[in-house]
Amino acid sequence: MANTTVAIFGLGAMGFGMAGALVRAGLTTHGYDVNPDAVARFRAAGGAEGEFDDVAATLDAVVVVVVNAAQTESVLFGENGIASRLSPGTAVVICATVAPEFAREMARRCEELGLHYLDAPVSGGTIRAGDGSLSILAAGSPAAFEKAGPALEAMSEKVFDMGDQVGAGSSMKAVNQMLVGIQIAAMAEAITFGISQGVEPAKFLEVIRQCAGTSWALESRAPHVIAGDYTPLSAVDIWPKDLGIVLDIAKDAKFSAPITAAALQQYLAASGSGLGKEDDAAVAKVYARNAGLTLPGEG
Repeated sequence: MANTTVAIFGLGAMGFGMAGALVRAGLTTHGYDVNPDAVARFRAAGGAEGEFDDVAATLDAVVVVVVNAAQTESVLFGENGIASRLSPGTAVVICATVAPEFAREMARRCEELGLHYLDAPVSGGTIRAGDGSLSILAAGSPAAFEKAGPALEAMSEKVFDMGDQVGAGSSMKAVNQMLVGIQIAAMAEAITFGISQGVEPAKFLEVIRQCAGTSWALESRAPHVIAGDYTPLSAVDIWPKDLGIVLDIAKDAKFSAPITAAALQQYLAASGSGLGKEDDAAVAKVYARNAGLTLPGEG
């Protein structure tokens, strides 16, 4: 790994943690972001110096950790896009949640430049990003897996090989996001329903986490509601985007997804109420408001 050089684009909550994991694994890691303070913070934490044009030819892989498809395309092919400045044979690892068809289009354009595209959305959240234990759902050519291998190993606990057809990783991420988005909304509905029936939130979590109704989302997010702390680890506004992608894919497949659609409406209501930047557990506030309930930390 010591001879591997990587650039990571996007030093937000996820990207900064992933960049740190790369540094700790001994990879020479350059970090770039539209926010110069994020770049300075990363370099102070061990990130390598150097402007992109000066290091582009030295890179084995670039990892793009931005919010959506539009930002991904801008990083690769926008006015200051990096793709044309990379050396042929560089691995391009795309981690945003995007539609499979978009991933295939980006792969085609990268391959025209001789680049190895890896469709590699991630799962695990900011804490696991920081400690290098993400799950990565990756699809691409054997050459892309080989070139990106040291970076993937540094950032993840498990790399799921979804095959050589780009788009398969994004399809699997859509399935995951469908489940997690539904389950967080279900947690919010259940915990506030419990409050309406006199069940204290802390007792709710104590009991349900040992019963059949539990889930990773419930055990992860219910403590935020109990603490009244909505500091964003994953913001409400992530879900209109991600569940919107899921429903677009479902529409194209003529697949009915009514539970996903219902969950999406709750996130839209939360975002429209000014909660978009809060932790996604704040969707519980929508249920509480509609039922005239008071959550911990409020009132």
